Amino acid sequence: MLTAQTAPEEEILRAPAPAREFRGVWVATVNNLDWPSRPGLPTEQQQAELLAILDRVAALRMNAIVLQVRPEFDALYQSPYEPWSRYLTGRQGRPPAPLWDPLAFAVEEAHRRGIELHAWVNPYRAAFWRDSLVASNHVTNQFQNLVRQYGQYLWLDPGLPESRAFTLRAVVDIVRRYDIDGIHIDDYFYPYPEIRGGARVDFPDGAAYETYRRSGGPLEKSDWRRNNNDEMVRELYATVKAEKPWVKLGISPFGIWRPGFPATTTAGIDQHEELFADVRKWLNEGWLDYVAPQLYWPIQPAEQSYPVLLKWWVEENLKAREVWPGLALYKLPITGPRKMSATEIVQQIELTRAQPGARGHVLFNARVLMNNVERVADRLAQTYREPALIPAMPWLDSIAPGKPVASIAIDSLETKVVRFVPSDAKPLSAWFVQARVDGAWSSAILPSAERMYILSGPESHADAISVTAVDRVGNLSPAAILRRTP
Repeated sequence: MLTAQTAPEEEILRAPAPAREFRGVWVATVNNLDWPSRPGLPTEQQQAELLAILDRVAALRMNAIVLQVRPEFDALYQSPYEPWSRYLTGRQGRPPAPLWDPLAFAVEEAHRRGIELHAWVNPYRAAFWRDSLVASNHVTNQFQNLVRQYGQYLWLDPGLPESRAFTLRAVVDIVRRYDIDGIHIDDYFYPYPEIRGGARVDFPDGAAYETYRRSGGPLEKSDWRRNNNDEMVRELYATVKAEKPWVKLGISPFGIWRPGFPATTTAGIDQHEELFADVRKWLNEGWLDYVAPQLYWPIQPAEQSYPVLLKWWVEENLKAREVWPGLALYKLPITGPRKMSATEIVQQIELTRAQPGARGHVLFNARVLMNNVERVADRLAQTYREPALIPAMPWLDSIAPGKPVASIAIDSLETKVVRFVPSDAKPLSAWFVQARVDGAWSSAILPSAERMYILSGPESHADAISVTAVDRVGNLSPAAILRRTP
């Protein structure tokens, strides 16, 4: 029979530490890239498609999705401020029928499967297509003075404080009302530059800059634009932490900070000077919990080499926050010189694991994973053979939860059942359960709502069980050890 150990015995028997790796996938809703498969589907079909994604993620032993919920100042959730997304219902402002809240549903179902959900918001893009039909309560109708046309897009002017206020209001609302695990921003701050007649078209923010200069502002225009983005990220981080300190903030920038960094690297764009995003600064000011640079290049050649770029980001991470590179799953179905293979994706994951300071990755995008292009999902099932916890973030909270109370019983069907409950009120994200059979340990990660684990197969003969509680930022409790007695 397995019984709880006393403290001195626990010091002798220690189960192996859990593997730590962020295994995420982006689920894009803009242009119905990943979900829903098309606008205007019945609610039941929308839910079924979302559950299929979550089931695939869980089956692969991945542990996070990054769900786009605000692609163009709209909402794939029940927002008091912004209209329903056209990508959900086919017409911006039209509610789903029957009415449901996709974000609330996604959070509940993700957590039921032990998966983190990071809500992905776009801070300034107001319309992906400038001539798309927008709702009467959309920002482009109600606050036209903030909106700028640039190429195919409508964009809120980052140089106007009112523009930042709209995004901060939306983020506060999401963090306050939904039990999300993170807020996620992608690479769209100032838009990627338009080329016309061989020349780059300047973003039309001259009026905002002139207002700034007339008020005594000293910065040159490029520095002023970067400062606008600095202020957004700084305020965003402070705002999220003021609401819920455990909610992570991450950004997925263009993968090259600047051309020539590192020295062998070339790039067709300088995000520091053209997107006006100084992501290295944000990381080292402590305004991010993680950075997911979009390293959408192969291992070779050196001009844009995945391991070379990853090493650069890790070495620039002076505050030891998390670096989880984005991997280009979307290049599997394409043809031509930019195509990548499933083998290359797996090799990049292995290279990431071998790089100290990089403990995870994010796959773009979910549709390729669901379609199992080049059997990539099958390959990843082997790559993710062992379960992994998301890396801990001790700068958010370093206090461990209390040791759980654990016991084992045999039910009426002669099945061995491990039962466990928390010993304190600290919110949990997961349970980490390990069983030792013939000297070898197996492990399982369970959702925080679980209160039992059935020992089946070889585990039914385990001579020791370890149960550990995991809090919302990844801290581990002391293990409760159950050990076979003679």
